[in-house]
Amino acid sequence: MSEPTVQDVADWWATAVSRVEPDVIELRGRPIQELIGTTSFVGVIWLLLRGALPTDGQQRLLEAALVSSVDHGPHAPSIAIARMAVTCGIGLNGAIASGVNTLGDVHGGAGEQCMELLAEVHRRGPDLDAATAAVVAEWRDRVRYLPGFGHRFHRVDPRRDPLLGLVRESVSAGVVDGAYLRAAEAVERNLAAGRTRPVPINVDGLTAVVYGELGFAPPLARGLFVLSRSVGILAHAWEEAGQGRRNKGPMPPSVLPKFLTT
Repeated sequence: MSEPTVQDVADWWATAVSRVEPDVIELRGRPIQELIGTTSFVGVIWLLLRGALPTDGQQRLLEAALVSSVDHGPHAPSIAIARMAVTCGIGLNGAIASGVNTLGDVHGGAGEQCMELLAEVHRRGPDLDAATAAVVAEWRDRVRYLPGFGHRFHRVDPRRDPLLGLVRESVSAGVVDGAYLRAAEAVERNLAAGRTRPVPINVDGLTAVVYGELGFAPPLARGLFVLSRSVGILAHAWEEAGQGRRNKGPMPPSVLPKFLTT
């Protein structure tokens, strides 16, 4: 076997995302100096993930979804863990990483899962209600909670109506197709049938609709949620850092955990 060459190493790290050379920084072929001051942070997220800049309508929808997920209070595990972590002396970067690392299948993964659910409903068409009934029944055989619907704190998620309104406006304007929206509405109807209290779509389901309508792959729903929630994690960690606590635990020192006998 011949010795590796410089070209072999260059090919090993080949990327279309960015080009960085002496005096050159390009993102997807666009010089950074042309993006600074002219392109929003959300626009650059789209550019890096998709390879081109979004339209105004696409950017508006993506920004709305990112804003909707930034924070859900210190009782959210990702926030609570970040607040405890920063009191252990690991700094903001470690606290943010600690919080982000809790965003798994249960806390943080529902958007990705809901995208898969809605895509399955859409694929089963054209009778949307029949397709929904079949898909919901199959999912209920596998999971305890249907991802993206209902909320343990909110009877109706306060983020529901603004996001639904924006998606509906985008469908009317031709920005997006509406397939994920129609699937989500069909699931919501299915879950409400025969109940006195409906099971409305929540923020995970709503962002799944947005990301699906915008053409993102389901795994990116979780990645984008991580970007969004990192903002709240940072704010909470920074607030906690300013309060001067050391080794903050999940309960005040005056509250002792219950001892269980075996």
